[in-house]
Amino acid sequence: MREDMNEGLPCRYAIGLMSGTSVDGIDAAVVQLCGHPGEPPRVNLVAFENTAYPRQIREDIFALFDPKHATIDQVGRMNVLLGELYAEAALAVIAQAKLAVQDISVIGSHGQTIYHAPTLARVHGYDLHYTVQIGEGSVIAARTGIPCVSDFRPADMAVGGQGAPLVPFTEYLLYREVDRTLLLQNIGGIGNVTVIPANCMPEHVYAFDTGPGNMLIDGVVERLTHGEQKMDMGGAIAQKGNIHPDLLQWLQQEPYYTRPLPKSTGREQFGAPYIEGLLAYARELGMAPEDIVATVTMLTAWSIGDSYRRYIQMDHQADAMLVGGGGSYNPVLMAFIRQEMEPMGVQVFTQEQMGQNSDAKEAIAFAVLADYTLARRPNTLPNVTGAERAVILGKISY
Repeated sequence: MREDMNEGLPCRYAIGLMSGTSVDGIDAAVVQLCGHPGEPPRVNLVAFENTAYPRQIREDIFALFDPKHATIDQVGRMNVLLGELYAEAALAVIAQAKLAVQDISVIGSHGQTIYHAPTLARVHGYDLHYTVQIGEGSVIAARTGIPCVSDFRPADMAVGGQGAPLVPFTEYLLYREVDRTLLLQNIGGIGNVTVIPANCMPEHVYAFDTGPGNMLIDGVVERLTHGEQKMDMGGAIAQKGNIHPDLLQWLQQEPYYTRPLPKSTGREQFGAPYIEGLLAYARELGMAPEDIVATVTMLTAWSIGDSYRRYIQMDHQADAMLVGGGGSYNPVLMAFIRQEMEPMGVQVFTQEQMGQNSDAKEAIAFAVLADYTLARRPNTLPNVTGAERAVILGKISY
């Protein structure tokens, strides 16, 4: 740790690694954290790099999302392989930052979620819920020589939480304002929103998954193009289509949208079987491919607006929504979100419009979370996840 010459604060470097539900690749960020460990830091992004998964590895990861195919040997092998890939991503971003391994205090790796079951179920007399993220932290630590914090979610679930969302802890530290109520909307594979009321305390922050983000859009595009396209780049397909009211209304009946808070969801709810059912109904309606893509794009925007109307607006009239994640690069989706939010008095901006980095946001968050873990300080918001108390997240590998 060194002293910052401008403010006399102790500063250190940390790395955050993130691989989301879209399985696009590995986001790696080097951040400078200034302030005493375990206290709200001043954060500067030093370097960021996204490494796409090789096609075969991406397909192998997707195969693990189906519990029938996720055999123990395949999960174990991919756990170690991802550890190797994450370590390579960490070393690459260190080089990009023109730093040495010895300059980095900790790596925080979210890992790749392959199954998330946040709802309690009675099993042999116990109420159980669980989550599975892979990407072996011991491999990352061994290959880099840097302590690695991984497997963040189980600690929260052990005290009754859903293990998600975790990023609101860092969003509160980095984004809260005295005069404005902000909504931080992330659109990865799943959409999630964090509500930060003006001049609030940590216990006033709440967050939840709004529903599918890019997951249905990507899944529909991949199937309609027979794998030639993995996403609707720039909203080009949706731009040519029209929203089909019957399909949209059918999709809006999904019970997840009306479930009480706290709540989280994932590929278990909106993955391959859901997409196949969606496409089967669209075929019954005789829909053109462009109209299907336009309609599921509108669904994501609607779910964001519906979440605000249903769970937020009555208590907190928001001033602005900051949108990050891959969905923020889809101009059609962003236009639909503005149609939903701006009539309710909520201005919509992308992270880039506010001088931030959409791609790096979650990787930065896990660098900050790991820094707190290393300092042995709680790094959760229990009212966000539904946990009984705040805990220290993660397992440390040296």
